[in-house]
Amino acid sequence: MGKRKSRAKPPPKKRMDKLDTVFSCPFCNHGTGVECRLDMKNSIGEAFCRICQESYSTTITALTEPIEIYSEWIDECERVKNDEYDDNA
Repeated sequence: MGKRKSRAKPPPKKRMDKLDTVFSCPFCNHGTGVECRLDMKNSIGEAFCRICQESYSTTITALTEPIEIYSEWIDECERVKNDEYDDNA
């Protein structure tokens, strides 16, 4: 009689790291001032600073993450800043 072949265990699944939901404010530069909230019922994502009360809202989908809302806010700030610079030049 032969020996049973041992079956190798599959490698453990890698866990995905959680993405941040708290960010630094582009206006007051407070390190943990901006908090992002997702309202899936109304399809609205909001990023707001608890320190200087600045906020940004956008429409979201079921796949939207808080980092995406914050990135859109930063992009919008850069676009407005560049538009103002172009108008003054």
